[in-house]
Amino acid sequence: MKFLHLGDLHLGRSLNDISLLADQADILNKIKNIALEEEADAVLIAGDVYDRSIPSEEAVRLLDRFLTELADNHITVILISGNHDSDERLNFGSSLLRARGIHIVSIYDGTVPCVTLEDQYGPVHFYCLPFVKASRVRYFHPELDTDTYDAAIRSAISVSSVNPEERNVILSHQFVVSGSKDPVSAGSENTAAEQVGTIEKVDVSAYEAFDYVALGHIHSPQLAGRDTARYSGSPLKYSLSEIGHEKSVPVITMKEKGNIDIELKKLTPLHEMRHIKGPLAKLTDPANITDADDYIYATLTDEEIIPDAISILRNDYPNIMKLNYQNSHTAAIENFDFSKITAKTSFADLMRDFYAQVIGGEPSEEEWQILREAAGEAGVEDEAG
Repeated sequence: MKFLHLGDLHLGRSLNDISLLADQADILNKIKNIALEEEADAVLIAGDVYDRSIPSEEAVRLLDRFLTELADNHITVILISGNHDSDERLNFGSSLLRARGIHIVSIYDGTVPCVTLEDQYGPVHFYCLPFVKASRVRYFHPELDTDTYDAAIRSAISVSSVNPEERNVILSHQFVVSGSKDPVSAGSENTAAEQVGTIEKVDVSAYEAFDYVALGHIHSPQLAGRDTARYSGSPLKYSLSEIGHEKSVPVITMKEKGNIDIELKKLTPLHEMRHIKGPLAKLTDPANITDADDYIYATLTDEEIIPDAISILRNDYPNIMKLNYQNSHTAAIENFDFSKITAKTSFADLMRDFYAQVIGGEPSEEEWQILREAAGEAGVEDEAG
């Protein structure tokens, strides 16, 4: 039995108002080609299929095309929902799709459904545990221990009657830890997801009955305590912190019980994500411009603020996403001793002190006007300069 493990597609996502749909279509096509080249029996998708609970029409069409192409090539798809997905919307049409080998489990109903596939070694059972709150497990199983999230997930799994003598796989979209070791966040998981993960942890030992644990929820590909329990990671980079990460898709080959081979297939994006740094003149020098269509985060080291610098950079880097400065002024701001500020310090004195330490002078009349307006909007009482 050979299958691919995906997660956190986040279809419909954009970065700094740049749509990533073309990049997502490209990477899904590459994943489909890997599935065909590997002659995979199945593709697992471990949640966060969409980026938001109400996905765009384009995102829905993209998923539809991906699933259709896999089904047309007789590749089974097993898909669960994540915390970004709408359970009911993702579940639409699931009964009809099952006949085409597309198995969607997006609503927790007190069970952990199982999809069984056969190969020359016998059955492989794929259990599906979508993102679920402990309160929902408690609703269906008030007799079981659901006092903690870890206990709730263990209780949810316990009613599944997993046969440890056979080959078992589970898809799970949870924040899974290994003892005291938390997974490493990629940075592109949003605040709500990180809060969910921080509070609602489940230890990987809860999945000990499974030969392979296909996890979603964390965007950085990594193991969860053992070689056969892993986060696939997102197929694309979704934040500056992921620059330098190598995205991949795990290809799992299961033979007889206990014989598992895992190979990571590198994923090459349509647009790479890069961080460039230096003075504007250097970054816009034709001799230094390479792969100009990449997604660019730029840091300017010029001492003076350059008016509309991002537009200047966009002439050479059309997909620039963000611009910041790193110079003596930003360093001074970072090192500014805010502990010296007291309630008795007036706004004007505070600004003079700040400018003296950071800029090395006083605000100009134009700057004073801007500061006074900002103080007024912020409700600062003493606006006098």
